[in-house]
Amino acid sequence: MVGLARKPAVLEVPATVGALGEIAAFVLLLAGRAGLGKGATYRIRLAVDELATNIVMHGYRGADGRITVRGCSGPGGVRIVLEDSAPAFDPVAGCLPPAPGVPPERRRVGGLGIHLALTSVDAYRYTHRDGRNISTLTVKAEGTDPCPPRP
Repeated sequence: MVGLARKPAVLEVPATVGALGEIAAFVLLLAGRAGLGKGATYRIRLAVDELATNIVMHGYRGADGRITVRGCSGPGGVRIVLEDSAPAFDPVAGCLPPAPGVPPERRRVGGLGIHLALTSVDAYRYTHRDGRNISTLTVKAEGTDPCPPRP
């Protein structure tokens, strides 16, 4: 992505619920460095939080593990890469779009959070390489806030 810093910032944390706050703070720092607006900042934080939570809760399922978060930011936006060694899981395959016309109590459980996360970013890519899940999320700075500020 044009305008992103060349040297990424890196955070490595245990795959625990307690570490989710550290991940969120890391994402907010990168969003601030990029000068993202409130809407874009919210979208990247929401997406990373949802995916990191799924890694902790469903990937490692309480077992010991680590999450590596790499981030690049600049005037063009923010790119975050989440890596873990939990069992292979492609979030796109687990994405559950809302079922129109089906009451919430009758919908299949799970997957909606991933749908919200993946549709909130400008670009998403997943790969499984060398026993690691690698998710790359990008939010662009330009045109990310669809509603102009109120006068």
